Amino acid sequence: MNPIQNEIGGVFIPVKDIEAARDWYCGLLGLPNDGELFFGHIYVIPMNGPNIVLDSKIYDPERIYKVPAFQLRTDDIHQAYEYMKSKNVELVTGIENNHWFNFKDPNGNLLMVCR
Repeated sequence: MNPIQNEIGGVFIPVKDIEAARDWYCGLLGLPNDGELFFGHIYVIPMNGPNIVLDSKIYDPERIYKVPAFQLRTDDIHQAYEYMKSKNVELVTGIENNHWFNFKDPNGNLLMVCR
């Protein structure tokens, strides 16, 4: 039996300010921001699937995501796009192929929403 499972437990995102990033991501996802802060630099956002792991120790402006490392899901791409606009999120693309769009978090990490 292979000791490594074919399952992703979490995706690390480099962030400059762990508390500001926690508040931004939790606000965007409509989640409470009352989880535990680990080791003073890690905050885990529990997701349906792999968790988002915010980590300020690994932050370096040269190492932020310049391509999306994952996609957030939506059932309504147009509603999701308008929601992001209402939250003043930096949108990098329009809705492409009626299927996805890219945006940046406050640290400059490129992320995606996809239906």
